[in-house]
Amino acid sequence: MEAAQTASLDARYPQDTPPPSFESVWAALQETDRIIKEVGKKQEETTQQMKETDRKMQETDRIIKEVGKKQEETTQQMKETDRQIKDFNKRFGDFTRRFGEVVEYMIAPNLCDKFTEFGFVFEKANSGTRVSDHKNDIHFEIDVMLENGDKAMLVEVKTKLTTEDVKDHIARLEKMRNYADLHNDKRAFLGAVAGVVMTADVKRYALGQGFYVIEPSGETFNITPPNGQPKEW
Repeated sequence: MEAAQTASLDARYPQDTPPPSFESVWAALQETDRIIKEVGKKQEETTQQMKETDRKMQETDRIIKEVGKKQEETTQQMKETDRQIKDFNKRFGDFTRRFGEVVEYMIAPNLCDKFTEFGFVFEKANSGTRVSDHKNDIHFEIDVMLENGDKAMLVEVKTKLTTEDVKDHIARLEKMRNYADLHNDKRAFLGAVAGVVMTADVKRYALGQGFYVIEPSGETFNITPPNGQPKEW
């Protein structure tokens, strides 16, 4: 029996390798315990980091949802603002159109008399004349047209007169001339523009284009002749 135990020890620890001492085994156990505790500490830190990451993700998700809600509210507000702007533009457009019609009816009856001061004798004053020549593709409207056998005055009436309105009236007179030539109308055509509101630059531009400029003055209106001779089409 003793011989067998001796043989077993000899098998585990060869004759030239002494068995580990108690101190080395104890040191190894302490190192293992330190490593286990270190691993446990790391795991705990990792768990805390994961919890913190999860908390931040939840907070981020909350912020994203909040931002999404704000964006939706902003979109709704923009739609409502757009609707209000469109409604205002429509109402303002209707007001401007009706006000322009009132101005036309105020001016038209007295224009013939007013233009006698400049040597014109117009026998007729028509409001809202529409020309539609489908055959020659000529279409335009004339706010007020003063006529006699030799000449006709085309008057454009605006609540607020702009440079573009003056340019449009030039194009209108060119169409009138073309239409008249096609229908053997030999009269000369002149132009005038009327505006309740206009800047000095717009007035100067209109006069420079050979137009008469009509402006309100108290309960009546004034007519300013163009620079030099009035232009005829």
